[in-house]
Amino acid sequence: MASERRGGKRVDEATGTETVGHEWDGIEELDTPMPRWWLLTFYATMAWSLVFVILYPSWPLITQATEGVLGWSSRGELAEELAQAEERKAPLRQALARIPIERLPDNSEVMRAAVAGGRAAYLVNCVQCHGSGAAGSEGYPNLNDDSWLWGGDLKAIEYTLVNGIRQPGHDQTRTSMMPAFRDILPADEVGAVADYVLSLSGKAQGTAAGAQLFANNCAICHGPTGTGLREFGAPNLADAIWLYGGTREQVMSQVVEPRHGVMPAWGGRLDQVTIKMLAAYVHSLGGGENFVEVAENPAIEVDEQP
Repeated sequence: MASERRGGKRVDEATGTETVGHEWDGIEELDTPMPRWWLLTFYATMAWSLVFVILYPSWPLITQATEGVLGWSSRGELAEELAQAEERKAPLRQALARIPIERLPDNSEVMRAAVAGGRAAYLVNCVQCHGSGAAGSEGYPNLNDDSWLWGGDLKAIEYTLVNGIRQPGHDQTRTSMMPAFRDILPADEVGAVADYVLSLSGKAQGTAAGAQLFANNCAICHGPTGTGLREFGAPNLADAIWLYGGTREQVMSQVVEPRHGVMPAWGGRLDQVTIKMLAAYVHSLGGGENFVEVAENPAIEVDEQP
């Protein structure tokens, strides 16, 4: 019960505390003072905020914030950390720049570092098309298998990364074009060819007519047994690995109106060392091949390494 008055305010008799003047249904609110330790802490935070405003960027302006006496910024700190990281990686990058890519497996330490760096570069540049596990999808090759259109050794993979596939305006890009047979073969012959192609991997029963049509129209690029020719970038049709699907309808569709994917040329976007690391990572995924000399595989062009 509050009855006594102190300086115009009523005082609660039980606690001796002034009320704030609010009353509801006979219940009044006491004006209990904050603990001294709490007030001191609050004042200390106010003092620290003033110090912070002076020392660090605080007040936003039209184009930037106040710089602060210390001149510190999160961007500056990040730039410093990145510079330190680049400095730590410099010896490795110099070693990678010196070693021809086909000789990387000779140095296990550098090779391991290249694969690790390539995985990081893959997650930034390649995962959008080939997937996080590099398994690809329809129209995007699986990089884990051992089916390579242009060769799967380190040198061939590096060349593909540098120059891309069907990259417009790039003279050195990998290029292969399958003709559209819609105006060349009637529908029944397209079906016979598709059946024969599927028979190469045991997925259908081919016919003599289909085999003859294949020999007349397809063997020049895919080879007489359908195992592909890398100098043309023609896929192996006998390995049951399909870029655009392996059903009869999908094979027929590719014969009638073939699709041709485009891979960008990374040579103008990534530095030479990063491309080497990417090639090492892709090669390590499980389908990589040993280096093949150019005399044995004319589809691979050699660039002299520094």
